[in-house]
Amino acid sequence: MAVDQTRIDALIGDHASKLSERLQAHRAQLFPPNARKELRRFTSGEAADLLGVNDAYLRKLHLDGKGPSPEVRGNGRRYYSTADIQALREFLEDGAKSPGTYLPGRREGDHLQVITVINFKGGSGKTTTSAHLAQKLALDGYKVLGVDLDPQASFSALHGYQPEFDLLDGGTLYDAIRYEDPVPLREVIQKTYFTNLDIVPGNLDLMEFEHDTPRALAQRDGNLFFTRVGAVLAEVEGEYDVVVIDCPPQLGFLTMSALSAATAVLVTVHPQMLDVMSMCQFLLMTSNLLGVVSEAGGDMSYDWLRYVITRYEPGDGPQNQMVSFMRSMFGEHVLNHPVLKSTAISDAGITKQTLYEVEKSQFTRSTYERAMESLNAVNGEIEGLIQQAWGR
Repeated sequence: MAVDQTRIDALIGDHASKLSERLQAHRAQLFPPNARKELRRFTSGEAADLLGVNDAYLRKLHLDGKGPSPEVRGNGRRYYSTADIQALREFLEDGAKSPGTYLPGRREGDHLQVITVINFKGGSGKTTTSAHLAQKLALDGYKVLGVDLDPQASFSALHGYQPEFDLLDGGTLYDAIRYEDPVPLREVIQKTYFTNLDIVPGNLDLMEFEHDTPRALAQRDGNLFFTRVGAVLAEVEGEYDVVVIDCPPQLGFLTMSALSAATAVLVTVHPQMLDVMSMCQFLLMTSNLLGVVSEAGGDMSYDWLRYVITRYEPGDGPQNQMVSFMRSMFGEHVLNHPVLKSTAISDAGITKQTLYEVEKSQFTRSTYERAMESLNAVNGEIEGLIQQAWGR
């Protein structure tokens, strides 16, 4: 039956309202009673792996009354919160032979690392990559700010924010970068349930920047649009080691401003021909536009740029050919490790969680470990690039 075109707005509005209500009910069911997420505790083995020590050493610290006291459950197993793990890092760092052994973040003279995660095409794993990177860096002891620049706000949803319910009165980066009456960035930064990880959530308000900027350019506004993200990040520069920006899947004013603020760029690529062709167009357009920004005074120098292969299936012949093709062209600019396509990652996403949040017991051991090894390898490479940028 044909849809009455004059009522399509009402039909879409009705669908949006019903879906929003159902999503809110789903969130309340997943995270009762206040519908806010809480992070699980980590086993002593997981905590030991994160700290780079063995489990027996953590047990000895506990028995000696040193460091935070873990939760001991009926089976005698010890469980640590992320706050406990951070406290252990600080305790162990005090006795470390060299600085940065357990607290790897910035030291005097190190610049803030701003990693912009981009792709022109949706479905490339951009948000999944951004969220797992931000969370792993936080678990490893870095002070991290995650910025959701995508109006679709999937990064925010993964961290427990449902935009149409939680951000009714603003609260996105748009509030800090808008041309009229901007607010200090600190007013829109939210704490998360991860120790060391704060977030600036997103919603559709971010699209206003795309609408406002042409008017500002037409009025010859003295505040160049591409400096605005970098300028507000400078307000909190001393409070973080790393900023991870999840950009929208388009090359608009938001993305260009994020690229101007960046010290590093991570491009997610799904290794299929259509995706690589789309990326080619994206790179051509990006080069042209950023050349214009550079001529206008923007800083387009980066510590590093890398392509990360996402949703990779090792047994897929055409994907392997595409990965080889990319490596032959871009060489060291392609990360050595890909992010595997995994039911563990996708199943965790159903409950708006990452693999770092879910319990291992929810999956078969081999599926979980293969996915976790893949994510840790990718994030480990990126952490190495961060350390290199600081001269280590």
